[in-house]
Amino acid sequence: MKIETMKKTALVLALATALSACDKKDEAEAKTEDGKVEVAATESTSKTEFKDMYEKAAYSIGVNFSNQMKQNFDSLKDYGVTINQDLVIQGMKDGFAGTAQFNEQEIVANMHEFQNSLNEKMQAHQAKLDEEAKKKAEESKAAGDAFRAEYAKKEGVQTTSSGLMYRVITAGGNDEKPSAEDSVKVHYKGTFINGEEFDSSFSRNEPTSFPLGGVIKGWTEGLQFMAVGDKFEFVIPPEIGYGENDRGSIPGNSTLVFEIELLEINPEDK
Repeated sequence: MKIETMKKTALVLALATALSACDKKDEAEAKTEDGKVEVAATESTSKTEFKDMYEKAAYSIGVNFSNQMKQNFDSLKDYGVTINQDLVIQGMKDGFAGTAQFNEQEIVANMHEFQNSLNEKMQAHQAKLDEEAKKKAEESKAAGDAFRAEYAKKEGVQTTSSGLMYRVITAGGNDEKPSAEDSVKVHYKGTFINGEEFDSSFSRNEPTSFPLGGVIKGWTEGLQFMAVGDKFEFVIPPEIGYGENDRGSIPGNSTLVFEIELLEINPEDK
């Protein structure tokens, strides 16, 4: 998997903007032995009286700015970096007063060094996440392969050339079947191979409609075996499911089990 370059760039730019007028007031005091910068929170102890809308706006600008920066600073903790917000505030005050302790060249050099260090930390963090995801996907694939091998032994199970496995739970007694170009209305329940449910229109009591060509391949193929009123169980390997990468709550390389009831074909025409 690739690093989310745009997200990384946006974060670095936001930090560069926020910190371009502030940096280390006293490096020996601010840094720990491992080079991390400690956070020191500052609490407001008095209530300000605002005389007019301009003062309210000025204060609001400060709050909005600090909220945005706090989100950025909090996200850096994932990479082992913390920011001393007292120094951020001091740098802003010095910048407004024209008493900055670094000149423009030094500020650029400080930020360049920081960005390079942050890039390295982000890359290392992403590499670790990728390795963990790869290991998890390999384990998920092995578990899915074993599950499908056992499932194939069940009575009534059919397996197609794509790897789709299905069996009839109940037959609706109807001959009307959809094609890949049709839309359908269904009730469904999705579970992992351990039986844990991850989604269910039955639970919501809300059937869903969709073009048959606009869903995962296992659904597109499997629903064409069903007639209106039928209820089937599908076992879908990752190759015709959600693939090798994580999809929300669904881990990469997951074999998924679906219980599907076909309610209507082209419901928008009725």
